[in-house]
Order: sequence, then structure tokens, then C-alpha cells
Amino acid sequence: QVQLVESGGGLVQAGGSPRLSCAASGRTFSSYTMGWFRQAPGKEREFVGCRKGISTYYADSVKGRFTISRDNAKNTVYLQMNSLKPEDTAVYYCAAGLGPAYTDYRGYVYWGQGTQVTVSS
Repeated sequence: QVQLVESGGGLVQAGGSPRLSCAASGRTFSSYTMGWFRQAPGKEREFVGCRKGISTYYADSVKGRFTISRDNAKNTVYLQMNSLKPEDTAVYYCAAGLGPAYTDYRGYVYWGQGTQVTVSS
């Protein structure tokens, strides 16, 4: 079983650049697709980005501003968030999946508890 714990959220000024961390347990961490999703109040959970193998994929809404990286030695995935906007305010979740996991949340098996990111204007 894989357990994921997000951290790094909080109140951020617009234009800020926090980095979220997702610490994972499990011996097969490196074989998983690691995704980031977010959910704002009243909104559906949406895909932010993922790292699948050596490739990364991003939603158009964050492309060019957010960067996903992973450190397999530390069993940690990061979401570097740059140039934050108020519309980025959401609970951010990391998730792990196998095989075809990509942009659909249903393709991910393990989820973190989420971390709130609030962007003030």
C-alpha cells in the first residue's frame, strides 16, 4: 500500500511561488504515475499535472507556471507553483496510479489528504 502526505500549502500572495511536496511510502514508488489534482469550492476536481515515467503533462491552465518533479531517493514528488493567481486557490491533492493513469482522477489508486493553497490578491 502507498500512503501519500502533502505539505507546503498555505496563504500565498498573488505572484508567489510555493512548492508543494508529496511524500510517499511504498517500495514501488518509482513505478507509479504521480499526479496532482486540485479542487476549489463548488468546482469539480481537476487535473493539474502528472509525471508518467520520464514525461510530464500539464493542464493548459497551469502550463508554463507549474512544474512537477520527483525525487525517487526521497520518495517525494513536488509541485513547484509559480506566478500564482487567485483562481489557483484550491485544495491540492497528489495521487499515485499505475498503467494508464493520466488526466482522469479515476485512474489513480492512492490519494493524499490534500493541502489548501489560498492565493490572496
